[in-house]
Amino acid sequence: MVRRVLALTSGRIAVTILAVIALLALLGPWLAPQDPLATGDNALAATSGAHWLGTDYLGRDVLSRLLDGSRISVLGSLEVALVALVVGAVPGILSVYLGRAFEWFTLRIADTLVALPFLLFAIAVIALLGNGITQAMLVTGVLVSPLFYRVSRAATLAVARSPYVEAAIVSGASVGWIVRRHVWTKVLPPIAVALAQTIGVGFVIVSSLTFLGIGVQPPEPTWGGLLASDLGYLGHRPWAPVAPALLIMVTVWACNLLADAIRDVSGEAGRALANDRRARANRREAAPEPHPAGGSR
Repeated sequence: MVRRVLALTSGRIAVTILAVIALLALLGPWLAPQDPLATGDNALAATSGAHWLGTDYLGRDVLSRLLDGSRISVLGSLEVALVALVVGAVPGILSVYLGRAFEWFTLRIADTLVALPFLLFAIAVIALLGNGITQAMLVTGVLVSPLFYRVSRAATLAVARSPYVEAAIVSGASVGWIVRRHVWTKVLPPIAVALAQTIGVGFVIVSSLTFLGIGVQPPEPTWGGLLASDLGYLGHRPWAPVAPALLIMVTVWACNLLADAIRDVSGEAGRALANDRRARANRREAAPEPHPAGGSR
């Protein structure tokens, strides 16, 4: 699947952007030209050679804070997506095989989580567990998990009706063996699409929570926190929110682009795309080579 995704222009663009964001998350603290927490006397300064994106209201270098805040934003979005994947996909697959009672119970839990306003519920739980990025992302991941539950359940239902799965059940194969051998490979493509989309949603969620001061307390830099701190000084630096907002928008757009690319190369659409490319390659190989003009008679 990775090769087929990279064969698409949209897939290469998405992977390139996300790779750059991942490098920022890994190397951001070391790439920061100054201490992101160090204050200075030159507050609300314009762009210059010393401060490429200017300084904030406490004289801190904005570029350094953006680079240093990349790690929390990226790790938070990944935590949301992975928690949602584990909490949602595993019960979604097992609900097809573990009987009516388990199916009814998990469906009701998924319906309940969908009905909860995640932001208010996250605030309530964080008030009980303490204000930390891990608590915030765990709660948010659980609230987002019904997406994976629905996707994995629908894909498993389609596979469960296949003759080879029914033959395995009749022959006495265990549920774990059936899931590992037959179900998981068929369920993986739609789950991969949902995972790419959820990572993008995770960036929006992390930015929204940190914008409100939930999960990470100042002066710890985050993309959402930089947006919040810049809004009070738009009269002095009206362009200040552009950089963090652009980073969030480009990252979410790349995640959605990657999800579209995975969807295009998986399932029936992926097989049709591969057959079309194979047919074009065969036509090029079968085409006669042109004779050079002005050849000898």
